[in-house]
Amino acid sequence: MNVYVRDLSRELGRRGLFVDVFTRSQNPDVPQVGDLGSNARVIHLKAGPEAPYDKNLVYAHTAEFTGNLKKFARKENIAYDLVHSHYWLSGLVARQLQLDWKTPVIQMFHTLGELKNQVARSKEQRETQLRVETEREIMSFADRLIAANPLEKAQMIWLYGADPAKIDVIPCGVDLKLFHPIPRDEAKAYLEMPQDHTMVLFVGRIEPLKGIDVLIEAMALLLKDKDELSDKVCLCIIGGDPDADADTLNREISRLQRMRETLGIANVVTFLGKRAQDTLPYHYSAAEVCVVPSHYESFGMVALEAMACGTPVIASKVGGLTFTVRDGRTGFLVPSDDPRALADQLSLLLTDGNLRRTMGQQAVQLSERYSWSIVAGQVVAAYRDLVTHTRPQICCRDSPLSTGTEARCCD
Repeated sequence: MNVYVRDLSRELGRRGLFVDVFTRSQNPDVPQVGDLGSNARVIHLKAGPEAPYDKNLVYAHTAEFTGNLKKFARKENIAYDLVHSHYWLSGLVARQLQLDWKTPVIQMFHTLGELKNQVARSKEQRETQLRVETEREIMSFADRLIAANPLEKAQMIWLYGADPAKIDVIPCGVDLKLFHPIPRDEAKAYLEMPQDHTMVLFVGRIEPLKGIDVLIEAMALLLKDKDELSDKVCLCIIGGDPDADADTLNREISRLQRMRETLGIANVVTFLGKRAQDTLPYHYSAAEVCVVPSHYESFGMVALEAMACGTPVIASKVGGLTFTVRDGRTGFLVPSDDPRALADQLSLLLTDGNLRRTMGQQAVQLSERYSWSIVAGQVVAAYRDLVTHTRPQICCRDSPLSTGTEARCCD
């Protein structure tokens, strides 16, 4: 979600729209206003402790966040044409701005509480009823909703009773200037990885929902079937959510580390921690395959990034991944929570270089449909339609939502 908001904001800025991204301050030493690129900036607002914080506790500070946002707008003498909110907590803030400013709201959720609860394996993994009910409320008052794919649109309608007439289906985008194929030998050299080693890659948050345990079990099955791979194959796990609770993160990593040891593949599975985004293309390009074994995924941006780098993807046949990954063309879709099926497809890809190359080439071609220039164009079209139908009199005559020159309005 953070990558989506940042990259969309930058592309909108390049198109001449003025974009302010408001987020909760998690570090008092970070400047309140940061630059996101041409015409785009991020503003950190105090709302509760200025530190990583449990998302469910953040709820109690949404009024403080909203008040500080309105103070900032008054100080800067800004009026906004519309509010584009992301996630359920932001939707609560958007509601108050909608009431106070009479500003139209467009909402994207990225994940849905009802769907996460359907795949939760324990009480701790379940989302609160407060979140689910808040999502339902947001779908009712938002002027427009964005779904990342047709399935998410259907889920909004079936599970939340959302009005289908106000849901636009717009996929996530990928930065093709950053994510592009790098020759595998060059990528391995950059990572100081032996040229004869075979990398299986995971990128994502370290949490049960992501199915990393299924991937580790599949690796154990793979090496049992293909003993000749034992000395050269490695599973590299990149992940570490800066917003995650440290204790929860450490518990999950410890559980996964114990699992690899129990399965006897401790020397094969490596936890690399968080990596800077500009190094990810080297990891994707060095890998023979990227695996996304999630139990639920609204879109699957990791899969798209990997494909843009020419790397085949094996993903769970769930949610948005069923649209992002083309089964048999850019990779394989396997049943969620099925280590055997995952191991079989890993074996096929790792032992067939021609298949990997063909899928990799097709993956690059497919990813071009998701460039931010294309996706942002669809978002701007939704903005224009929303503003036209909800606020006929825009505060600035030169707004790009009508003529293409300015989006942030000043009194």
